Amino acid sequence: TIDVIDSTEAHVDLLKTIFDFGSIKTLLDREDFSMVYDTMSGVNGPYAKAVFVDELGQSEDSLMNATPLDDFAGGHADPNLTYAKELVKVMGLDRTGAKIDVAGAKIPSFGAAADGDGDRNMILGSQFFVTPSDSLAILAAYADTIPFFKTQGGLKGVARSMPTSGAVDLVAQDRGFDLFETPTGWKYFGNLMDSKDLFDGTDYTPMICGEESFGTGSNHIREKDGIWAVLAWLSVLASVNQDVSKPLVTVEDIVVSHWKKYGRNYYCRWDFEGMDKTGATAMMDKMRSESAANTGRVCGKYTIATADDFTYVDPVDGSVAKKQGVRFLMADGSRIVFRLSGTAGSGATVRMYIEQYEPKSIDQVTSDALEGLVKVALELCDIKTFCGTETPTVIT
Repeated sequence: TIDVIDSTEAHVDLLKTIFDFGSIKTLLDREDFSMVYDTMSGVNGPYAKAVFVDELGQSEDSLMNATPLDDFAGGHADPNLTYAKELVKVMGLDRTGAKIDVAGAKIPSFGAAADGDGDRNMILGSQFFVTPSDSLAILAAYADTIPFFKTQGGLKGVARSMPTSGAVDLVAQDRGFDLFETPTGWKYFGNLMDSKDLFDGTDYTPMICGEESFGTGSNHIREKDGIWAVLAWLSVLASVNQDVSKPLVTVEDIVVSHWKKYGRNYYCRWDFEGMDKTGATAMMDKMRSESAANTGRVCGKYTIATADDFTYVDPVDGSVAKKQGVRFLMADGSRIVFRLSGTAGSGATVRMYIEQYEPKSIDQVTSDALEGLVKVALELCDIKTFCGTETPTVIT
């Protein structure tokens, strides 16, 4: 016999054990709150309908592109400011995250997007973009608003991929969470989650993990989970909006409040897609070979305290992962990271990550705050020589 399993029903049942659907519904039913969830014609459409329409009683108008299509309706089902253009416009932003004139149109309070296979997410407020790194940090800070964590005595550990900003590190240090910096790849988080059960090691769960590439999740499954992240954010919003007689506390309010407490990690990622693999590999090799020479080098107002190639020793099974990203760690805490990826379309993708921490100056435009560091990064990598361009395909 063959048993046909309804994966949508199974996952929704799991989500109902993690979140307080009642408090989320109270938020969604507020007259001053509205949301839109763009599943980008991917597999998350039926899950979104089951959760938001069937369970939480919302109109189907709150869902966008919720019918899965094998060609994603001709789009690129990637939840970022560049490719989720329909949602981004509805939320009053352009592809850089800057506000646009919406000519009086009503902008939803909350927006989210999922990728084609439903495991990644993008979070937006009204004319406000939440970086994946900030999203991870804020969910860690508000973890006790989610029953899954609160009933287990609170969050114990957080983990981020190395290129992800250090925003969550500040929360971990403040709250006493175990903190892990891993290579990119969810398998490294999975080892941490299974430390006790499979390796008879330390129990780091419950934990929250995240990557700057719009992946966020917990140990309820061994993979990032897009709709989990959406419900987690709605849980946070519900927790700060319990008094319906008071004005709505917005996504932007939550993020700005977080920055005021912890400071702001200005952050962006430049993707150079479709690069010649030979040239891109040569560029990475050159930076690796110059690590020792670059350590101590002064670049404008920045001093490179350490230049290296990230190596990870897994604390659970002792395995070693080498060549996980070329790093330039500045004396003031700023970072430049380069990685070569083959996961986005044809050719090679060079990813350049820029991060600068500001404890007090939290209201700068990201591009302005990072302008000087971007120039240093382009000088260090010399991508124009190796790949023929300094213009990225995508900026997130």
